[in-house]
Amino acid sequence: MAKTSLTVDTADLLSRITRTPFPGSRKIYIDGSRPDIRVPFREVALTDTLVAEGTNTRREANPPLRLFDASGVYTDPDVAIDVTRGLQPLRGAWINERQDTEALDGISSAYGRERLNDPALSALRMAKAPVPRRAKPGMNVSQMHYARKGIITPEMEYIAIRENLVRAQLAERLATERMPKKGHSFNASIPEQITAEFVRDEVARGRAVIPNNINHPESEPMIIGRNFLIKVNANIGNSAVTSSIEEEVDKLVWSIRWGADTVMDLSTGDNIHETREWIMRNSPVPIGT
Repeated sequence: MAKTSLTVDTADLLSRITRTPFPGSRKIYIDGSRPDIRVPFREVALTDTLVAEGTNTRREANPPLRLFDASGVYTDPDVAIDVTRGLQPLRGAWINERQDTEALDGISSAYGRERLNDPALSALRMAKAPVPRRAKPGMNVSQMHYARKGIITPEMEYIAIRENLVRAQLAERLATERMPKKGHSFNASIPEQITAEFVRDEVARGRAVIPNNINHPESEPMIIGRNFLIKVNANIGNSAVTSSIEEEVDKLVWSIRWGADTVMDLSTGDNIHETREWIMRNSPVPIGT
């Protein structure tokens, strides 16, 4: 297995990251009930439809198509990104206002402290590493706990807006089509409109999960469950030929650019602790290992 370099070429990393939107597309946001709930979508401009009218044709304009967008702010040219510091903590204020977590004084694990105190690794660390958080004594900080307490969190509202993608247009289309809609629902129960209450109820019932950890506040809220949109996972990992933090972060950005809703980092070898920190701090989607 190739060893990772003991330095990070930040200039190379910044030049690697693809920041442009897709051709014919632009990043848009739909606002929620509070100023810090802004749900991203990719809006695709469609060409006109040519409609035949006798021997002539006319152009019929098509409205833009909105798509689920997991690419984060990397496809928003109006947002400045500093990968050496990571993404802005989108969920940081939501986590803090619940007042059920506390910041640790420092790294708690012996392995983490050993790595932190190794001067040979100083060039591998990010410019500003976040302080780990944990639940306060006697508190439960999972989204399932909130859901079962009847609490609708900002994460749940964010997800509801995200999951309602073109649902109104779909319902309208199905109502006008004449083809029969035969099939088996396999006990799925999907309403015409996804609400924050529906999200809460599905999580409380154990039929869905919101995999957004308190120590990954940069992650955008998303949900996995049978009554929600299908999600795509991408696996990334270091190469036996070459491996660097720059390459691994670049793989993350390309994964989410092409539609990954979650990313599993399967890298092994030296300096995986530091490499994974760079990946997580720059990821708008949940990271697994």
